[in-house]
Amino acid sequence: METPLTIIDFLKRAELVYGDRIGVVDEPDQPATPFAPMTYREMAERARGQAAFLDDLGIDVGSRVAIVSQNSARLLTSFFGVSGSGRVLVPINFRLTTEEIEFIVEHSGAEVLLVDPELAASLAHIDVAHSFVLGESDETLFPLGRSPLPWVPDESATATINYTSGTTARPKGVQLTHRNLWLNATLFSLHAGVDDRDVYLHTLPQFHCNGWGMPYGITGMGGQHIILRKVDGAEILRRIEHYGVTFLCGAPAVISMVLDAAARWDGPIPGRDRVRVVVAGAPPPTTTIEKVESELGWEFIQIYGLTETSPLLSVNRVRQEWDDVESHERAKLLSRAGVPVLGTDLSLSSDGEVLARSNTVLASYWDQPDETSEALAGDWFHTGDGGTMDDQGYLTITDRKKDVIISGGENVSSIEVEDVLLHHPNIREVAVIGVPDEKWGEIVTALIVTDGGDLDEAEVSAFAREHLAGFKIPRRIEFRDELARTATGKLQKAKLRAPFWEGSDRQVH
Repeated sequence: METPLTIIDFLKRAELVYGDRIGVVDEPDQPATPFAPMTYREMAERARGQAAFLDDLGIDVGSRVAIVSQNSARLLTSFFGVSGSGRVLVPINFRLTTEEIEFIVEHSGAEVLLVDPELAASLAHIDVAHSFVLGESDETLFPLGRSPLPWVPDESATATINYTSGTTARPKGVQLTHRNLWLNATLFSLHAGVDDRDVYLHTLPQFHCNGWGMPYGITGMGGQHIILRKVDGAEILRRIEHYGVTFLCGAPAVISMVLDAAARWDGPIPGRDRVRVVVAGAPPPTTTIEKVESELGWEFIQIYGLTETSPLLSVNRVRQEWDDVESHERAKLLSRAGVPVLGTDLSLSSDGEVLARSNTVLASYWDQPDETSEALAGDWFHTGDGGTMDDQGYLTITDRKKDVIISGGENVSSIEVEDVLLHHPNIREVAVIGVPDEKWGEIVTALIVTDGGDLDEAEVSAFAREHLAGFKIPRRIEFRDELARTATGKLQKAKLRAPFWEGSDRQVH
């Protein structure tokens, strides 16, 4: 017997098994009136009401519903009310420009647009059949006591279209099916040990690859969702203390914010020996991993993946064999992207690109067949990341293929140089890029944000020389007030490189 795998399964189980449990605590500080703490039965009722409302509007199965919102209980419910009824949810990054949001709404063919109150005025001009401001009419958007028209479950149907953050070109719409999302959430929950005692803090933007699948996984296992609208290190610690949080996800930049706040925290750090944190978006420096374990007392888990893979491809978590390994060495082991998750195959192309085969790989890019064919060439998904794999199957991401610096004929991994420089006590953030040079082809360039102390180029160079081969030492060093990052904290190296390559028709030299 086979039954279709659809994301509504997660909410159906939560309602059946944990119906009277408070499943969602909404963000209290938001422009809309927060949802009252919701049991899973109430959440399921609101999701059914939303689906019935879409029926009333004449929004057919397969039609797209776009939503632009910061983390909220309304967005969380929409993962089930929209996708769970056979429509396609299009969660949009609220930090994008108005022009970019307008493009995504138009490109996806969305018939409905749901907008956070903070953005209502700036997005009011977007031409869409139906537009609503979240929180203004909950009795209409999320009515209670309604039953939607039945949907015949189809696991191969598109559940969400998630647009990748474009830097030099328009973003691509990643079509993820119910099967993709169901398996990703289940595998993530399995590898991270999610259970009904978990209290999950939404530090990760829910729009970002559907919160990596945790809106589904936490729900299906009966854990509790604590909604956080805006990331702030001290507020994260306060919520962990107040709600007994056990689990959160985020980019290395989020962890750095927490570490900064912990240094000023009065009293024991909340969550010690209880919280586990999953990090992705960029390979974190070993210093960050060590501090998570020693200063916070939290368990550090790293994953690797992309929006196109739902996102989970690999996981790295402390294993029994590492229990007695010295902390710095354990941090180095954990800095790798990890081993393939269950049911995933990883390989390397002849030029070192990471390739993946998995049930979590996208169905296609929305309305972009050429890009789809290129990404899935040879029956492998081409990640665009360069990497290495050791004899135990552990993957290490060395760089984006296009970001590898070739200086004097030698390949330099920017990640390696960044990791070394971040050990300097006065360096807070660093991005290492290649810039054109007539003699060397490219020179290693470090863009640095200091931690407030005195620091000059000579000291940086001397520090690097202690730890790196000569050809890896930055030949150019610039100090910046901040570095361009995506909404999830990932360095936007294309944007950082652009001024140096202006006027060149190629991005290699």
